[in-house]
Amino acid sequence: MDSNNLLKQLLMIGVGTTSLVAEKIREVSDQWVKEGRLNPDQAKSFVDDFMRQLRTEAGGWDEQMHRQLRNVLQDLGVPRQSEMDELRGRIDRLERQVRDLENKLWR
Repeated sequence: MDSNNLLKQLLMIGVGTTSLVAEKIREVSDQWVKEGRLNPDQAKSFVDDFMRQLRTEAGGWDEQMHRQLRNVLQDLGVPRQSEMDELRGRIDRLERQVRDLENKLWR
């Protein structure tokens, strides 16, 4: 499983959903202006406030998605990058030790 690809897909879904919501909010505010429920300034203020709140919540959503994805990957047993780096270092040291031992045997 490519965690970067999965994360990108999840973020793209979030971006697409946010764009769709923003578009619908603008449509609703335009309709309310046409119906006389809001004046254009109120509609603009409504949309701006909503978009500001959506952006704020989206930042929290991104962090929550990162946390959830890390938990899922950990539950699946996918090692973190730092763990992989540590294992690579250990393998390198073991390979050197094996080479050293082989060299001692052939002398």
